[in-house]
Amino acid sequence: MTTPAEHTLDRAARRAVLALCRRYVADRLDVVEVGSVRRFGSEAPDELGRPPLRGTITVHDPRAWRMVLTGGSAGLGEAYFDGLWDADDLTAVLRILSRATRRTDGHRSAVQRAVGPASDAVRRLRRQDRRRDRANVRAHYDLGNDFFEHFLDPTMMYSAAVFPRWDAPLEQASTEKLDRLCQLLELRPGDEVVEIGTGWGGFALHAAGRYGARVTTTTISAAQHAYATERVARAGLADRVTVLHDDYRELTGRFDKLASVEMIEAVDWREHDTFFAQCRRLLRPSGLMALQAIVIEPQRYERAKNTQDFIKAFVFPGGCLPSIEAVVRSLRRVTDLTVTALHDYGLHYAETLRRWRDNLHGDDARLEALGLDERFVRLWDFYLCYCEAAFDERAVSVVQMAMARPAWRPTSAPGAPVGDLPRDRSVSLV
Repeated sequence: MTTPAEHTLDRAARRAVLALCRRYVADRLDVVEVGSVRRFGSEAPDELGRPPLRGTITVHDPRAWRMVLTGGSAGLGEAYFDGLWDADDLTAVLRILSRATRRTDGHRSAVQRAVGPASDAVRRLRRQDRRRDRANVRAHYDLGNDFFEHFLDPTMMYSAAVFPRWDAPLEQASTEKLDRLCQLLELRPGDEVVEIGTGWGGFALHAAGRYGARVTTTTISAAQHAYATERVARAGLADRVTVLHDDYRELTGRFDKLASVEMIEAVDWREHDTFFAQCRRLLRPSGLMALQAIVIEPQRYERAKNTQDFIKAFVFPGGCLPSIEAVVRSLRRVTDLTVTALHDYGLHYAETLRRWRDNLHGDDARLEALGLDERFVRLWDFYLCYCEAAFDERAVSVVQMAMARPAWRPTSAPGAPVGDLPRDRSVSLV
């Protein structure tokens, strides 16, 4: 039951949030509450000439206003999966809010520039903690292999697919992504490869089974380790794939190639140097590394690295999206690795997320059999739509990068194309 004081706070929060909407929302957004409709934005193209998006929010409980005002995206998401509000098109609404938030970037960046250097100096005092890292990984990846099987394709790749055409099946697009990573690494039969972040074994199986590589891969998720080990055995590749349950900092040996597919997002910004220094140590002087990473705009990176947003609060505790610039700065500080190629697939990730959400709801009976309650499903709905909106709006993207040690020499012509892609750009830095 809401107390009078809470009721007063809810009304004040409503006024504040609606004032922000009036100032920053440019697309058509309708907010419905107890039969009343408030309209924001317009039907005109925005400042970039884009046609307006349209969405409707229906507020069921006034507590939502207070949660949004005090919690930002984390409060918005929590209010959604608690059932306090709904949307006619959740992705469209989140895209509208993403565009509105972008219009506040100048003010927020000014604050960060003023306080960031001092706060970073204090935050850098935090010690590395492998137990904390394992707990953060378990919080997401140990939700249950059956759950991830429910919405991923048979490759079990929980990372951006690359669509050779937009109507291609998800499994084909995931295989295309794996082929592009292997081609970026110039994999050859007998290459010794180390992978940081096994996932459910998709890359290791592909590199060993289709390219003849010998792969050592590691994960700190117990559920993933058990699943990947079983997959390797079923595929008859136990002589070519070794699955470890070790922290990447514990790996030893020297390898021809190194791959890491969307694992760096679990590495805190204070530990980027540790991560890349270890990658350099694991590679022979002629070694080559392929990194697939979700990256954030450089102007937002400095703010985001210390911000508790929805993803960090409810999905990936301890997560941190790097920027390309942050990666390159770290490489220069602690390695002799040079970026030799970069390919951007951000819009492909938006499409991947749409497919995952379709799969999530494609078999309601199976979803119910997994014992997942409505709140959990609404959380995942918000998570998938939140990410889809971010990729569609190019607030974040995903890249594949090749990084070479000094003695590496290409076996193909420098800058050789990897194939045409729909919409997204493919940029060679060789």
